Amino acid sequence: MKVLSVVGARPQFVKLAPIAAAATAAGVEHIVVHTGQHYDEDMSSSFFDELGIPNPDVNLAIGSGSHGAQTGEMLVALEKVFQERQPDWVLVYGDTNSTLAAAIAATKIHLPLAHLEAGLRSFNRRMPEEHNRVLTDHSADLCLAPTEVAMAHLAHEGLAERSVLVGDVMTDVLLRTADRVAANPVDSPVSADAPYVVATIHRPDNTDDPDRLAAILNALAGLDKRVYLAAHPRLVDRAATHGLKLEIGAITPLAPLSYPRLVQAVTAADAVVTDSGGLQKEAFLLGALTTTVRSETEWVETLDDGWNQLVNDPAEIAASVGRTRPTATRATPYGDGHAADATISALIAHTSS
Repeated sequence: MKVLSVVGARPQFVKLAPIAAAATAAGVEHIVVHTGQHYDEDMSSSFFDELGIPNPDVNLAIGSGSHGAQTGEMLVALEKVFQERQPDWVLVYGDTNSTLAAAIAATKIHLPLAHLEAGLRSFNRRMPEEHNRVLTDHSADLCLAPTEVAMAHLAHEGLAERSVLVGDVMTDVLLRTADRVAANPVDSPVSADAPYVVATIHRPDNTDDPDRLAAILNALAGLDKRVYLAAHPRLVDRAATHGLKLEIGAITPLAPLSYPRLVQAVTAADAVVTDSGGLQKEAFLLGALTTTVRSETEWVETLDDGWNQLVNDPAEIAASVGRTRPTATRATPYGDGHAADATISALIAHTSS
């Protein structure tokens, strides 16, 4: 069996690592195509080595652009690669423009399409990611869902017969990385000498409006603990455009942290403040008290027992960060760390003879 993975953004490469390992263990031929959607200087050779990520077999180097232009350019380039490689499965990850472009390209030339992280829904149609994930699910021949909630969403949309519960592949990566940094701590700009908060803010709803971004930054600056703000390029750009400083009050801005550094920092943090889908789930799995600066979340399981709290009003951030830590035992809705194996098994089982 031949599987062709399409990735284009840093989180997708992280998810790729356990899939590549599981494919190798199962004797599956695995081709990696990088669209070049995001160029990230931190994706160095050490980034690939730390997580065991294979180097791409094909790099399309599309680069940035408007949603339509970027997706269209990817679509043209991916169709050519798919026709040349003729995989048994095109495997797409998450909800980026790379995901949607690959889904369209595969379905147009009748190649089987599988979607990893299928069934996630924020129900916020302002998010480009929401459109990408819904369209991809409805194009897919196999929807690989991370949770029971995701399976229920797929069933509600009439996709139950195409859906398989495999667990969350990011849980595989997280658990493996957490064990590694616990045994061998990594050098980090985050100091654990005093209580601290880890923060990330990058979504357009929080960064594009100067008044809202200023309110979020002021709320973080006013916290009574040091705030390590891992500054996404979008945040840096929008803050500069709006004339806002990141290094104010309690905030210590940092470049984006490598995945092992992020896991180590969150593990020891008093709290996490984020608008990231991935980080809120990772913080939950690591037992960090989390405040998500959004009105909704795809990972609704993190809200159980108060481990994660949605806060849309920046004025409520401080109270949320200072809330009492839950005493309830966290549930395990995202699997046991073997989602990648389940994914490859599902692809093998559903391959046409």
